[in-house]
Amino acid sequence: MRTRSKLGLAALAVVLVGGAAFVRFIVYPEQATLEASAGQGASPTLPAPNPTLMPTVNIARVARWENGAKPQAADGLQVAAYADGFDHPRWMYLLPNGDVLVAEANKPQTDDPSTGVADWVADKVKSLAGAGVKSPDRIVLLRDANGDGVAEERHVLLKDLHSPFGMALVGSDLYVANADSLVKVPYQAGQTEITATPEKLVDLPSGINHHWTKNVIASPDGQKLYVTVGSNSNVGENGLDKETGRAAIWEYTIRTKQMREYATGLRNPNGLGFEPVTGKLWTAVNERDEIGSDLVPDYITSVQEGGFYGWPYSYWGNHVDARVEPQKPDLVAKAIAPDYAVGTHTASLGIAFSQASSLPEAWKSGLFVAQHGSWNRRPKSGYKVIYVPFKDGKPTGQPVDALTGFLNADEKAQGRPVGVILDKTGALLVSDDVGKTIWRVSASTRTQ
Repeated sequence: MRTRSKLGLAALAVVLVGGAAFVRFIVYPEQATLEASAGQGASPTLPAPNPTLMPTVNIARVARWENGAKPQAADGLQVAAYADGFDHPRWMYLLPNGDVLVAEANKPQTDDPSTGVADWVADKVKSLAGAGVKSPDRIVLLRDANGDGVAEERHVLLKDLHSPFGMALVGSDLYVANADSLVKVPYQAGQTEITATPEKLVDLPSGINHHWTKNVIASPDGQKLYVTVGSNSNVGENGLDKETGRAAIWEYTIRTKQMREYATGLRNPNGLGFEPVTGKLWTAVNERDEIGSDLVPDYITSVQEGGFYGWPYSYWGNHVDARVEPQKPDLVAKAIAPDYAVGTHTASLGIAFSQASSLPEAWKSGLFVAQHGSWNRRPKSGYKVIYVPFKDGKPTGQPVDALTGFLNADEKAQGRPVGVILDKTGALLVSDDVGKTIWRVSASTRTQ
């Protein structure tokens, strides 16, 4: 497979000196022409593609929270720090006893221009936002023993992992999705340290790791695990041989230890959750780049067994991506259009259904989505937590901002939301990797 590009709106100079890479961008801004809301909803507006040799670079440099600053909660909600001082807190998991697990991780270290110039440069640009440091490779356990909404205990539960991300407890086994494998360790209720060596169950596609995060969720009956694996490129430009098993959600059967592809054509699936009305599996997916600030919307969608969602040949159903050669029209004809768009280049990651929350009624029938934020859109998009209302198991209406203010007045990133879960009280926890904090969103005292 190869892809076609035309000379776009950014020029690049790369100078190698003594083995070190220095990247200089001359950016001619490719401005969005549509309102951000045009890329939202069940039927988003999809303009004509605007292919560019290099993506628009509009990274939010890191400022971090200062002088007591914090995100802004919507009316009826309030926000406070649940715990802070982390090293890249990415994903969270709630244990049955109320303890909260936090995976501290970053991308496995690599400096390999063989991934393709565009991909390699994109990684360099993202490193300006704090994404290029060594991975802590551990899982931290937080405990709020007195129930005051602040975790007063912190323990390193498990260390020496390999860029861990997703976690799931089934019985007395804790499953962890590393960047390169699915592993498990024994767990006992109340345990604050695990010294057992993780048992590797299955390798996961890794290597160059264009998308390294791997999430895992257990089926409601505890019989199966679902594991996300992102693509190894934007639209297959590194070759299909490097995409084997990627851009997919895999199903692992615990009893038989067998693994199979459950759904494919999902460029970079991250968040996973079971919708409580229908029981269907849902995911959040990051779509492709380099065809304009208004394309392609990231999305949330129910996941059909055996379903194909277009990547890399098409997007939003049968909208063909002309950069990809050779085309596969028979496969594109089967591509499933996602359920709901959540904006272009928002980097939507974590999702959490709200039905079991203790939040006000207006927030108790939908899905929270953590949007890590764009690095290649002008103007910037994401950098917030949104709420998508649901009715009868499906999204309805427009999304609502639940937590904002992650960008300061200078458009620098004070924080960037990654994961969302409900804690034991039904409050919403939000992991903020740049802000090094876990935020807790609860009902405002004015409404109680």
